[in-house]
Amino acid sequence: MNSFGRIFRVNIFGESHGTSIGVVIDGCPAGIPVFELDFLTDIERRKSGKKGTTARLEDDTPNIISGVYNNFTTGSPIAILFSNKNTKSEDYNNLAKHPRPGHADFTAKTKFKEFNDPRGGGHFSGRLTLPIVAAGVIAKKILNNIKINATLIEAGGDVNVENAVNKAIEQKETIGGIVECKADGIPIGWGEPFFDSVESVISHLAFSIPAINGIEFGNGFLAAKNTGASQNDLILTENGKTKTNNCGGNNGGITNGNQLVFRVAVKPASSISTPQSTYNFEENQIKDLIVNGRHDSCIALRVSVIIEAITAIALVDFRLIFEANR
Repeated sequence: MNSFGRIFRVNIFGESHGTSIGVVIDGCPAGIPVFELDFLTDIERRKSGKKGTTARLEDDTPNIISGVYNNFTTGSPIAILFSNKNTKSEDYNNLAKHPRPGHADFTAKTKFKEFNDPRGGGHFSGRLTLPIVAAGVIAKKILNNIKINATLIEAGGDVNVENAVNKAIEQKETIGGIVECKADGIPIGWGEPFFDSVESVISHLAFSIPAINGIEFGNGFLAAKNTGASQNDLILTENGKTKTNNCGGNNGGITNGNQLVFRVAVKPASSISTPQSTYNFEENQIKDLIVNGRHDSCIALRVSVIIEAITAIALVDFRLIFEANR
């Protein structure tokens, strides 16, 4: 349910307006240097407060409560907590009975028989991506010389992200975006055919991020328009370097030594200020829903660092599996 990984195992917990949220990381090798400062850059990149993001500001200080001693990992499970302090739960009082269209309010209420915590989206909130980013920081340190970089390349259908965000704010609307991720320095041979392919595992993790609606590797859906001659990546050297990278750095689910490239589609946030006519379960009729609270105009602005984190988590698990089988 809330865990991922075969050797490097990540388990997240908590709710958006609960006391705290956190992550437990099992399978991390001993002797990895870890300092609180290591987390701050990526946590800051994910934080709100910038133009187009929610006004909810949390300090997001990581509290490492186990698995690290004298600033080195011990080999035992690493537990990291983050406190929730800046909550306004009253803004969500109406959503249990009048769920937001496009959000998990309805499915959560139904699946968990109304025992779910609806405040701020509860366990379905983007707030839970903070522990994923923290796990990504640890994973990046283990990967060491592998460089992962994700960038928001488009928002609201516009490559000029700033203009798109300004327009969304003016119109009191929300917009999505496209994030592109590239990873360099991955050895040949990570991943498996079929169910544990590189694409399968990264996609599994990508879709765990709220609001991710699509993913493509290499040239993705453009491949459907190519011929075999134009799609094939010609091999130029004995170490597998290719002339093009239409496959995005893997063949048959296994890394081929070239740059890993994929893109994700981020949908617009469901919480919009415009009234929406949608079903009210308390009054058994369609009524206008007014969404209160603090929400992002463009959640894609904060997604790049999360994509880097899930990529690092997937790759470090592949690495540890690869090394265990040698």
